[in-house]
Amino acid sequence: MSLPHAAREGARSRWSRLRRDGIALPLPALNLCVAIWLLALLNAPFWRALWRAVGGWDAHRAGYLLSLPVLALLWVWLLLECLTWGRAAKPVLAAILLVSAAVAYMMSVYGVVLDRTMIANIVATDPAEAAELFSFTLLGWLLVLGAAPAWLLLHVRIPGRPWHLRLLGKAVTFGILVGSAALLVVPSFQSYASLSRNHRDLRLHLVPSNYLAAAHGYLKAHLAVEKRLEPVALDATRRRAADSSESRRTLTVLVIGETARAANFGLNGYARETTPELARETDLISFTAVRSCGTSTAVSLPCMLLDVGRAGFSDGLAARRENLLDVLQRAGYAVLWRDNNGGCKGTCDRVVYEDLTRQSVPGLCAGGECYDEILLHGLQEKLDASNRDTVVVLHMKGSHGPAYYLRYPPAFEHFSPVCRTNQFERCERETIVNAYDNTLRYTDHVLARTIALLRRNANRYDASLLYVSDHGESLGERGLYLHGMPYALAPSEQTHVPMVIWLSAGAQERFGIDTGCLRGSRGESLSHDNLYHSMLGLLDVLTVVYRSERDVLRACRTPGEWVAVSGKTH
Repeated sequence: MSLPHAAREGARSRWSRLRRDGIALPLPALNLCVAIWLLALLNAPFWRALWRAVGGWDAHRAGYLLSLPVLALLWVWLLLECLTWGRAAKPVLAAILLVSAAVAYMMSVYGVVLDRTMIANIVATDPAEAAELFSFTLLGWLLVLGAAPAWLLLHVRIPGRPWHLRLLGKAVTFGILVGSAALLVVPSFQSYASLSRNHRDLRLHLVPSNYLAAAHGYLKAHLAVEKRLEPVALDATRRRAADSSESRRTLTVLVIGETARAANFGLNGYARETTPELARETDLISFTAVRSCGTSTAVSLPCMLLDVGRAGFSDGLAARRENLLDVLQRAGYAVLWRDNNGGCKGTCDRVVYEDLTRQSVPGLCAGGECYDEILLHGLQEKLDASNRDTVVVLHMKGSHGPAYYLRYPPAFEHFSPVCRTNQFERCERETIVNAYDNTLRYTDHVLARTIALLRRNANRYDASLLYVSDHGESLGERGLYLHGMPYALAPSEQTHVPMVIWLSAGAQERFGIDTGCLRGSRGESLSHDNLYHSMLGLLDVLTVVYRSERDVLRACRTPGEWVAVSGKTH
């Protein structure tokens, strides 16, 4: 056999063995390779945030600055060592690569960061909303930066060793990594201490530790949830109970908006006319300084309907504590929840619930979802069949992104051109804002139609409407889009929300409310914490859990209308 032929045969043999057996790498070396891949290709937002935090290059701090990427590598490597054991090591690493690619895409394109609240928001997202985030760019990230390295590592062979040697190897690796990290930190301890104290948000940018820590916190909170439902306001009664012979009933519509931010709300002074129909309502008051409880529906929706306020709210509390709807129902009101936004996050579990997201009403529904006017479809028939004081909750799809252009009928495209994709990097910011403002223009129309419906029922009902959005939205300010930022870091665009109230003449007289007085307080600092107690006050529900200082209507009620209950003034 000639030498070249032998060489070729030897190469073929080695290639065959490589394909059959794979590349042999000890687990620590494999974890190091994955850590380098994650830090080099999936952590651009982290490196940018870190560079801003340290203030750029300074030759006098060269040692400290050069140690930062090494310490980040040691941290991610140590994290992977903690997660990879035995035969599960490669599947775990493959999953981390895939999830990290998706998370890096969301952080890079939309500017979001990952914490426990964001995990709760992801879990609460329905399939239709999740599908709107899909794009071929996201698919490319998953394939190139997630699936491709995952496929390669699955062909790596980790040499087998007895369990006690594997355990010893882990201990040695841990010791080396922790010791190396200590050697880096100690000489620059003051700089590291200052960085961690003044820039706590850096941990929310580092993939994969950000989403792993967030998922751990979410699971810990929800697995610890007490399943027993805690009753609230068992003493709830009405100041004046309805008389069965009374011809006029009360009808209160609570409209919970989605992703509407106050900055773009025409009634609050926005340069564009995004609320022209509401502007014509003389009995409507818009409160201009309202803050949300959270930056996502998963937090704000249950929080605004609970009595504990933002300070007392925690994940899973809605599942174990009665909310405003339970109290109103106990006080004798019929409560109906009509939904066009993928569920009520556990807040409507004990009242009548209608899911309208999958209707097929011509002109109101298209492409597997419905416009918000579906919330009014058939509502008049339900009111005609009722003979009770009623509270109706309308949960809107509102301005939910990123596909803003799908939230409104074509006739409401007042501002153009609009971004017609969920890939914001392909759109001029002006087109994104145009599409978003069109959603508010349509919300304005739906609210105006709701008020018109209430007016048509003036012969039977003393009616009122209260609208408040669950959270706001970032539209490119400081490179941020969408919502869900940790509250402490969230810009005002995500927490400053619109809130309006409309009272019919009958409701003003019945509940003794001076709308002139109320209009004078429209600029007061308010929040979602006010909703619970304002609804109790508006509907004359007496209970010891009511807090008058949080009732926005309290100062504008007719004197002498309130009485003492259980020793407390209401």
